[in-house]
Parts: sequence; C-alpha cells; structure tokens
Amino acid sequence: MMKVSDSFALTVEMLEKGSIENPSFEADCLFESFFGVDRIKRINNPELEIDFDILKLPLEKRLGGVPLQYIIGKWQFYSFEYEVGDGVLIPRPETEILVEKSLELISGRENSVIFDLCAGSGCIGLTFARLIPDSEVYLFEKSEKAFSFLKKNSSGIKNARIVNEDIFYSDCQKYKKPDFIISNPPYIRTDEIPFLQKEVLMEPKMALDGGEDGLVFYRLISEKWLPCLKEGGFIAVECGETQSGEIEKLFSKVCKKTRSVTDYSGTQRIVIGEK
Repeated sequence: MMKVSDSFALTVEMLEKGSIENPSFEADCLFESFFGVDRIKRINNPELEIDFDILKLPLEKRLGGVPLQYIIGKWQFYSFEYEVGDGVLIPRPETEILVEKSLELISGRENSVIFDLCAGSGCIGLTFARLIPDSEVYLFEKSEKAFSFLKKNSSGIKNARIVNEDIFYSDCQKYKKPDFIISNPPYIRTDEIPFLQKEVLMEPKMALDGGEDGLVFYRLISEKWLPCLKEGGFIAVECGETQSGEIEKLFSKVCKKTRSVTDYSGTQRIVIGEK
C-alpha cells in the first residue's frame, strides 16, 4: 500500500519518462478509473492509501503505446460516456465540432431521420439520438469489432437503429430518406499511416485508411448517399487537413450550397452541404 500522494507522483514520473504527453492528466484519469479517486479527493486526502500494484499492468500497457482510452475502456464525448476498446476509433474533441455545427443545422426540425455513416463507437449518431429524442437515427458500421461497441453503447436508446453493413454495398433506398447525413469516415492517406503516432497505430486501420488520396469515402458518399438525402436536407462530414476544398467540389455536384468550418487549431475540419 502507498499514500495516494506518493503513488500519484510516481505515476506522473513514469509517464514523463515514457514521453507521454500530459502525464498529470493521464495519471488523474487512471486514478479515477482504477481507484475511484478524482483530483479533488486526491488533493484533499493525501494520506489516503491505495494498492499501487493495481496500476502496474495498466501503466505497462500505456508505456507500450496502448491508448489511455482503451486501458480505461470508456471515454467522454459531448458530455456522454461511451465504451471504447481494441477495434474501435477513439472519440476526439475535434469531432465534437462536427456534432455542434450539425445540431445548429437540424435545430427546430421535427421527427428528423439521421444517417451516421461509419459510426464506429456510435459517439456521433448516439449523441444526436440522445439530444433529439423525436429523431430516428440510423448508424451504419461495417466492422464486427466496432459494431460490438456500437451495440453496447446504443443499449436503451430507443430511437437508435444500428446497422451492421458496409456503406459501399448498402442500399440506401431501403431505408427512410434522411433529413441529415453525418459522418467521420476514414480520411488518412494510405501512405501516411505508417508514420502516425504509435497510439494512433493501435486504432483499427479500417477506421483510418481513406485510400490513396484519403478521399475514397467522400466520393462514395457523394455518389451513393447524397442522392438519398431529402431536398433541403444537410450533410456534414469531418475531414483531414487540405481536403475540404476537394470535398466541397464533390458535394457541390449534388448540393446547392457547401462550406467549410475550422477546428480549434484553425484547420478546415468540417464540410457542410445543403441539398
């Protein structure tokens, strides 16, 4: 047993030596997850004793490159908590901008039908389902591993419709026409993947690889899914740096208006189209 103050300092030191960014933040996350001790409780009770051995395996995994989110097994997105783990893309803060801007567009509409393409954990589409209870949200996901997380995360959300299909082969005509299409598809160029951070390389390649130019999924969405969108409906997608212009061109073949939205760092991260 160790005092929580000593064990926390040791954890931060180990993470720092392992070149982990934001070691104090990660240590806080680990302590809350494995000991139920948040930052306030830790500071107010420095003499509290914990079994540091419990953290040995999680720390070993983290220093070996396993993402913190996989070790904890859940992560917060747009104030909701979603289960994550091996085989599913980790929710990211930039994607919250996609949700925020999309909510502005769909606000005021009643009984909306929403498609979430390449849904992964479901953090995007399920957030819509929770915040817009009169909507009907279809979440499409190909990967069996990711779909298992989608199934768990959607439990109890009555207006969510999870679909285990490949969007390249799905027939959108057999579903209700959507008022809104939202997607965070794979958009990293294939030749860039080997140079990603080791933590990112732990995430499924299927959720990262956007083909030779990173635009394979946007072409598919433009050609196959946008024609299914209702007139007056919207599409919003996340994309990589330098891609927004090409995506706007693709969407403009079907949409009467397109525009891009920047993320926290000033990168044009979101493309929006109105049909």
